[in-house]
Amino acid sequence: MRTLLSSVSTTARGQGVLALATAYLQLTKPRVVALIVFTAVVGMFLATPGVVPLGVLVPATLGISLAAGSAAAFNHVLDLRADAIMARTRSRPLPTGRLTPRESCIFAAKLAVLSMAILIYGVNALTAALTFVSLIGYAVVYTLILKPATPQNIVLGGAAGAAPPVLGWAAVTGTVSIDSLLLFLIVFVWTPPHFWSLALYRAQDYAKAGIPMLPVTHGRNFTRQCILSYTVVLAAVTAMPFATGMSGLPYLIGAVALNAGFIGHAWRLYHSDSDALARKTFRYSIRYLATLFALLLVDHYRTAIYDALQTGFS
Repeated sequence: MRTLLSSVSTTARGQGVLALATAYLQLTKPRVVALIVFTAVVGMFLATPGVVPLGVLVPATLGISLAAGSAAAFNHVLDLRADAIMARTRSRPLPTGRLTPRESCIFAAKLAVLSMAILIYGVNALTAALTFVSLIGYAVVYTLILKPATPQNIVLGGAAGAAPPVLGWAAVTGTVSIDSLLLFLIVFVWTPPHFWSLALYRAQDYAKAGIPMLPVTHGRNFTRQCILSYTVVLAAVTAMPFATGMSGLPYLIGAVALNAGFIGHAWRLYHSDSDALARKTFRYSIRYLATLFALLLVDHYRTAIYDALQTGFS
């Protein structure tokens, strides 16, 4: 009997530890961070004609990941009041009481310190400085200042989310180039139609929480017009890597196809006010950005890939 009780107690403790670890992991918004880090990694590879050394790739990826997770955790703390109101976010660790604001702040601060140490000593000071500015930009400037103040919050605050490709580029080269800023511009222009699609089918949530997202302040029709306009601008911006010689024809063909899909979603949404269409547009926007950066990466190594295939078939 004593052995059975001990086994049950051990199982319960294990489940408790797992639940706590899961709560901390949720603080870092892992799915969002995964996309952010992917754009940073692509930025690293695009910065060099060869392969990124593991001595740069590993610490840079880890440091940027930890910083993004830290920013997300601080975001949870600062958004606690709104998160408790909104249906989309009320099951997060803080509104449910699985973690306290103090625990979350300590966790976020530890991630930030660790990320800075890794980037300063394992990568370079420029990457560390730019990453820190991005962290503050998202956790403080966007969340604390812009988000509750203006319907243009996601446009003005989008710079923080668009920084990762520049961080990756700086990690490899120690500089910020025009090409890296072009990658920044792509993510920057992508961000508004991505988030406004979400805001359309979550407009009531944002209104209840008192957050002045565009559909709440300017209405659904205006928001749908803006989404369509931004997707058209995005199509032009994503053609620029080909125009500047940064990428080749395979990338351009893929980008045209992706943009046709995004504009198609936005066009249907513009002509039919539907939460279901807004949700589909939001989900497509995530696939769009991931695929676009994958195309940039594959196109960058197209010659090496072609040579490898030729060798394999010979």
